[in-house]
Amino acid sequence: MSLVAGVDEVGRGPLIGAVVTAAVILDPRKPIAGLADSKKLTAAKREALAETIRRDALCWALGRAEPAEIDALNILQATLLAMQRAVAALSIQPDHVMVDGNRCPVLPMTAEAVVKGDSKVAEISAASILAKVARDAEMAALHAQHPGYGFDRHKGYPTAAHLSALAALGPLPQHRRSFAPVRQCLLMSAT
Repeated sequence: MSLVAGVDEVGRGPLIGAVVTAAVILDPRKPIAGLADSKKLTAAKREALAETIRRDALCWALGRAEPAEIDALNILQATLLAMQRAVAALSIQPDHVMVDGNRCPVLPMTAEAVVKGDSKVAEISAASILAKVARDAEMAALHAQHPGYGFDRHKGYPTAAHLSALAALGPLPQHRRSFAPVRQCLLMSAT
């Protein structure tokens, strides 16, 4: 039986925090009902599914690239690096990797990109759920430390509320310096 890992990322668009990836190899003997693109599930449903995935998958792992790496590499390269880290962290090496989207990181095994894979491939759906739950938890923790930014609501995406908090309060160390709204804000405060 050949082992397939699904890989997905969360957090390419936000102005703050790491890009988080997950790699999952599901157990064919323990199918998980309800897997879908994480963005189409409620937070409660994602949490419940994440618990089931962590318990029933053959193995799973998270990978990440921090804001400084995103700033140094660019968001695409940092995302591919985080995907490599997630696959490398798996306790079982897969024979093949299926990645959501249209780009694959360089991996030591065969890999294919699947556009809209998070709604077509169970392993990718599972990965999208684990990555989203992990990143949302990080945003909730950041919100607890810095409630003025509203991270609990917008999860770091460049919403009007986030941009206005950024202008009023300035960037945090976790903000991505290379993203235009943050860069603009830093330039304004430097003048």
